[in-house]
Amino acid sequence: QVQLVESGGGLVQAGGSLRLSCAASGRTFSTDAMGWFRQAPGEEREFVAVISWSGGPTSYSDSVKGRFTISRDDAKNTVYLQMNSLKPEDSAVYYCAAAKSGRIWVRPSQYDYWGQGTQVTVSS
Repeated sequence: QVQLVESGGGLVQAGGSLRLSCAASGRTFSTDAMGWFRQAPGEEREFVAVISWSGGPTSYSDSVKGRFTISRDDAKNTVYLQMNSLKPEDSAVYYCAAAKSGRIWVRPSQYDYWGQGTQVTVSS
């Protein structure tokens, strides 16, 4: 059974940091691109960051560029999202996703597997 399990969310003050983790199991993810998305109440799910299957090319949304960093450890089947200088507008449920193609995609429909999400709340 394929599973993506996010952890590391919580409540943090503006300007603070959090590191999200996504543990993958059930298949080999080393050739998948791994992405992070987020969804605030009443909003559509939006792209945050993605890292290619090789751990090389990455892409970020303009709203998080320079503040968030995505990385992966294929030996641990885990992808991370380091979030610094958090703002209240970063508050959302954050989801991890895997794309079997290995390519850098930014649309949710291009991803094959999803986690259940972890809540991030940034207070002002």
